[in-house]
Amino acid sequence: MCGLVGLFNSVATRSIDRSLLQTMTDSLAHRGPDGSGFYVHDGIGLGHRRLSIIDLAGGQQPMHNEDDTVSVVYNGEIYNFRELAKSLRNRGHRFRSLCDTEVIVHAWEEWGVDCVKRFRGMFAFALWDSNTETLFLARDRLGIKPLYYAVLPDGQLVFGSELKALLCHPALTRGFDVQAIEDYFAFGYIPDPKTIYSSVRKLPPAHTLVWQRGAPSPSLKQYWEIFFQANTQLREADACAELRERMGEAVKIRLMADVPLGAFLSGGVDSSSVVSMMARHSAGRVNTCSIGFDVPEFNEADYAETVARHLNTDHRVRKVSTDAFDLIERMSTFYDEPFADSSSMPTYQVCRLAREKVTVALSGDGGDEAFAGYRRYRWHHYEELVRGSLPRSLRQPLFALLGQVYPKLDWAPRALRAKSTLQALARDSVDAYFHSVSILDRRLRRKLFSARMLRDLQGYDARDVLADVLRDAPVEHHLDHVQYADLKTYLPGDILTKVDRASMATSLEVRVPLLDHELLEWAATLPPTFRLRAREGKYLLKKAMEDQLPREVLYREKMGFCIPLTRWFRGPLQAVIRQRLLDGMLQEVDLFDMGFVKRLLDEHASGVSDHSAAIWALLMFESFLGNVNMKTAAHQNGQRAAGS
Repeated sequence: MCGLVGLFNSVATRSIDRSLLQTMTDSLAHRGPDGSGFYVHDGIGLGHRRLSIIDLAGGQQPMHNEDDTVSVVYNGEIYNFRELAKSLRNRGHRFRSLCDTEVIVHAWEEWGVDCVKRFRGMFAFALWDSNTETLFLARDRLGIKPLYYAVLPDGQLVFGSELKALLCHPALTRGFDVQAIEDYFAFGYIPDPKTIYSSVRKLPPAHTLVWQRGAPSPSLKQYWEIFFQANTQLREADACAELRERMGEAVKIRLMADVPLGAFLSGGVDSSSVVSMMARHSAGRVNTCSIGFDVPEFNEADYAETVARHLNTDHRVRKVSTDAFDLIERMSTFYDEPFADSSSMPTYQVCRLAREKVTVALSGDGGDEAFAGYRRYRWHHYEELVRGSLPRSLRQPLFALLGQVYPKLDWAPRALRAKSTLQALARDSVDAYFHSVSILDRRLRRKLFSARMLRDLQGYDARDVLADVLRDAPVEHHLDHVQYADLKTYLPGDILTKVDRASMATSLEVRVPLLDHELLEWAATLPPTFRLRAREGKYLLKKAMEDQLPREVLYREKMGFCIPLTRWFRGPLQAVIRQRLLDGMLQEVDLFDMGFVKRLLDEHASGVSDHSAAIWALLMFESFLGNVNMKTAAHQNGQRAAGS
């Protein structure tokens, strides 16, 4: 995988600061340790860091067309590049290399902005066409690869694969986006297109940005959408056969590499299915790896080893401590903005293990979103059946009253914790699903924030993120609604961000065959009962793999890839966390009611409530503030040194 950066002046006479471009590029060395390259000309500067995967000798970037009038820097893999290259050669284009990067250049020449519609893979790239003085940025359909950009006060555009590259620019304003903070404490991540900084945006998945010199500003355009429309004529046996074929093909095209390749194997349905297809299409034994935990309820290593034996993979497992406190600070530096998915820690650990032996790893990410695997889909389905059976005029007051009087029993067995379900049934569909994916509900967020923060929000609520996504969603069924919502928010904002940063921190490329857009488009035509049947999520995927994988793997209870936060914050980390949150950076920014922060800590420590998600989110925000403070101090020291 690679990293890219760039500077674009809307006025050609403004020169590019080459040393700044170099600094920005160097900040992404972890994404591409195998080399760097630059292109600077007439108000445009492109920088690139390379992780060599295909055409090791001839894939240096920036890459150009025959007369050097079109240049590109690129992060990703285009799996159908050979077919595209053949088509382009037949149209008269001449190629200098055997890599997928050059296909982008000639595809632009042939098809212009529509070239992205022909690419099958994961990508983020920046292309400069000096003939038309046009800058073209693009991001893949699902948002597997990241791309950040900002328009500076002087009209300059700065962009890069990670926020840290943009933060190298001295003219970038660093004021926080208060709506992004509200989103973060609702979702645990900052959804596209926002970032923690009001001046910076993420290019949304399936979007392009075009800025032709002379235009007052760049234009954004969406080039792809997924439509949920059930094929009611599809027979289950035929669907199973087609799923195996499509999944096998999606895996097969992702096996191309000129470096060692392997896979993550958690022992879950998704990663096991991917490895099964790899074993079918690989000449030798598949390299697989997994990590095991020292706490049984978090450990899936035995299931992974069962699958590894069944498929005869070359498997490695490493047991890691769930008390890996030393990783907390390190993880916070990977994301450049607050990020509260604690599974980023084991994700980083398995990436680090994989990188010891391979440069490319396939993962099973995306299976839950594609085939309805999350438990929350099941609960949402049940709740929607109840909502549909009672008129709102009766349902809302009835369940609102029951939810109000039923006690909150965080400490009790799951069967007795019905308060949230009763409250959900009183809500509409969007409110209910938003509540189910929130790490802090609206009531807690309003208590957590300071008076100044609440005033600055001006009534904004993170619920608007889901409401906007679902307003005109191309779906038919209530299950489609929540899968679509996750594909647009949780998948790119949390899952793919987590994997990209954790893997890139170890210079490992991760490929996600279950997020092949052609496979996803087909999966969206499956009837809802093929995805969720009774209590069984991913119904069709499991049926399709019954003759490929052990039944005890396919039909076991789903486990999360997580760490024991609740135990940490009541045990070995209690004093440290208390000191960090009450005496650290949080009290300096006037965003939080520190009395309520103390109350959260007290209630969690006593066992009255489980506030582990809220505490972790606060800890990650505090760590982010600490990193920002250190960077600001370093920047100021550098300026003083330069002036002395």
